[in-house]
Amino acid sequence: MNIGVLALQGAVSEHRLALEACGARVRDVRTPRELAEIEGLVVPGGESTTLRHLLRNAGLWESLLVWEKPILGTCAG
Repeated sequence: MNIGVLALQGAVSEHRLALEACGARVRDVRTPRELAEIEGLVVPGGESTTLRHLLRNAGLWESLLVWEKPILGTCAG
């Protein structure tokens, strides 16, 4: 299974390592094109206002609003 880790902020490498330990094929996601190539997305925790700003700047905000695949969000605290 191809799982993406949103690579805009947060503990990206830690999430990547945990998913790889479970046998997943992991991709960093920074663009809508990369989002289209995965079957699920992990969003590492971080400051929500900053994350929304980064998602919009990367062109991912609109793509995620209509995306119909699983998303897991984690907390940084």
